Amino acid sequence: MTPAPTRTRRSRSTSRSPCVPPRRGSGITLNPAAIAAMAERGIDISEEFPKPWTDEVVRATDVVVTMGCGDACPVFPGTRYENWDLDDPAGLDTAAVRPIRDEVERRVRRLLDDLHVHATR
Repeated sequence: MTPAPTRTRRSRSTSRSPCVPPRRGSGITLNPAAIAAMAERGIDISEEFPKPWTDEVVRATDVVVTMGCGDACPVFPGTRYENWDLDDPAGLDTAAVRPIRDEVERRVRRLLDDLHVHATR
């Protein structure tokens, strides 16, 4: 899984960190079960793809959440880091993906509460 920083502002830097996921067209395909599980919640991820994060973007975030990135991600002073150890949904069916989706939602909501950000969904 890829890092999911919470952005605080946009960046135009081209300096890339070592923890950069592949770009669109790289042959990466989404798990159809993950697409189905998210669609059950009204979220269409069918056209999504891993987005690269530059060092500048990571430095500008309040929190960096990693999901299996480990030591490959750079650490910048003043940035909060959380590693969410979650099961990988790769190869799982929709029924097996649902608990992972629900756990990600619980953690995102907890993080938003901690950051005093109002969730709209």
